[in-house]
Amino acid sequence: MTDTDQRINQWFASHMEHTAHAASTAGPGIEHVAQAFVDALLQDGKIITCANGSANVLAQYFCTALLSRFDQDRPALPAINLGADATTYSAICRDNRFNDTFSRQVRAIGKPGDLLFVIVDDGHKANLIQAIQAAHDREMGVVVLSAREKSDITSLMHPEDHEIALNDLPPNEATPLLMVIINAICDLIDHKLFGG
Repeated sequence: MTDTDQRINQWFASHMEHTAHAASTAGPGIEHVAQAFVDALLQDGKIITCANGSANVLAQYFCTALLSRFDQDRPALPAINLGADATTYSAICRDNRFNDTFSRQVRAIGKPGDLLFVIVDDGHKANLIQAIQAAHDREMGVVVLSAREKSDITSLMHPEDHEIALNDLPPNEATPLLMVIINAICDLIDHKLFGG
């Protein structure tokens, strides 16, 4: 076996190990998170997502699955990714308010009954913390999907909020698992709302 073969095999072995661990720890959280999204949607709430860096791809994927479709044709579900609007994002940053990139938008469009969905793959940034605080100020619920356990974000959570945290994985190892969890959440949302 070549060095390259060993490296490739190690990636798959590591992924399978992390997947097995996540399956045993994240399952109950996935059910609760999916139900929180369903409850918000049934009460005419919307889901607002935010994430930094490569995790923003996951936030956009989630919103696309709700707005378009996940696995079956069904009505569109209201979801907004705050990181998708590069013009607004850069305008807020231009004014030296990077920490306000998401909180400013949450305060403008969030309302009681909406949910803020925060995806974190590389540590906990001040702009995400401020977004959570803004959501609470707007009487919104918060859902956090994180690659890290017991962080400074955890201390901000209210009793009615939800957090799914992986076992302190680096972003390149966490991203595939976060995608699996998002797919499971999307599947449960569709099943709970539309059956099938």
